[in-house]
Amino acid sequence: QVQHVESGGGLVQAGGCLRLSCAASRSIFSFRSMGWYSQAPGKQRDLVALSAIGGITNYAESVKGRFTISRENAENTVYLQMNSLKPEDTAVYYCKGVVLVSGYDVWGQGTQVTVSS
Repeated sequence: QVQHVESGGGLVQAGGCLRLSCAASRSIFSFRSMGWYSQAPGKQRDLVALSAIGGITNYAESVKGRFTISRENAENTVYLQMNSLKPEDTAVYYCKGVVLVSGYDVWGQGTQVTVSS
């Protein structure tokens, strides 16, 4: 199955910002939702931000007010703007889409975000 392609990760100092991009594997309209998930070493993969049909967005409590999910439909791309980064935000960030018809998950390969103190 063709995966999404994430980019934009890197090393940044605490307080800095990054913008992650997710190029969807197909038309973004074929997904009922697109989301960003993070996985720190030794921990489970958790939802960070979600954008669903109807303009619904949802954020983890730990990122509310700092991160913003957005989409550029014409480019089939979803973004995650990450501001005021903290060392605890360090993780691999994955993009996931839930296919509209089947409900299947389509993941990307992940992009590393490292925040130094």
